[in-house]
Amino acid sequence: MKLSLGPLLYYWPKQTVESFYQSALESEADIIYLGETVCSKRRELKTRDWINLAKSLNGQGKEIILSSMALLEAPSEIKVLKQLCENGELSVEANDVGAIEILSNLKVPFVCGPAINCYNASVIKMFVNKGMQRWVMPVELSRDWLTKIVTDCEDLGIRDQFEIEVFSQGYMPLAYSARCFTARSENKAKDDCELCCIKYPQGRVTTTQEDQQVFVLNGIQTQSGYCYNLINDLPSMQGLVDVARISPSDKQAFDILKQYRHALNNDVMPTKLAQKECNGFWHQIAGLQTS
Repeated sequence: MKLSLGPLLYYWPKQTVESFYQSALESEADIIYLGETVCSKRRELKTRDWINLAKSLNGQGKEIILSSMALLEAPSEIKVLKQLCENGELSVEANDVGAIEILSNLKVPFVCGPAINCYNASVIKMFVNKGMQRWVMPVELSRDWLTKIVTDCEDLGIRDQFEIEVFSQGYMPLAYSARCFTARSENKAKDDCELCCIKYPQGRVTTTQEDQQVFVLNGIQTQSGYCYNLINDLPSMQGLVDVARISPSDKQAFDILKQYRHALNNDVMPTKLAQKECNGFWHQIAGLQTS
């Protein structure tokens, strides 16, 4: 099983981002995704900067993939998407169906990202025919659901034509909205947000009246309040999953990659998850729960 470092979902200063990805080259990740996937107003790195950074990392022992935005709201964002897809060198993670259409027309192989609602073998077959080489399972699906999809793909004769990647560690992106919740939390309008999300490099935690951490606000993206952690479930992924994804929130992601590599290479006893970690979706129970 391979390990991937998912795209950075937060808004960091340009120098911090560049330093992070240089360090990623020395990490245990086999695959590195990078690019702006949340908000087009985050312009510390412009599209050309992301492409140039990705190309500078390419050819150094890692598979480098550019990730696209998940929610397009303006013609200017479609223009940026086309620029990303036409990079001429690298594969792209499509997080919007429009990206799949562009990449298919360009005959560029692509990864179907977790933001795309792809829930059955028939849709997977359609995407495979368009050039999909890897499918990242939506975060809320379970192992049982995945097993059924794999069986259906085998029946369709397409299982050997794509890889399966599972979001395995990090704060799960659960929803996207035209509104910016981070700006709203500071009583700012979305169009006059002053890029306030850069003040929250791991997102902004929200709690219930009972002080339960239920969500993390990340611009237009709502993430899980608990950190998803499937390290104890790696044995149940063997033979079913090709890639386990670690979604970074800080440089600790590199230590987490080491832990996952160690768990894959050794017969490691399960460890108790931390207080604010969960694995519910994988076990087809409430997402905040642990099994």
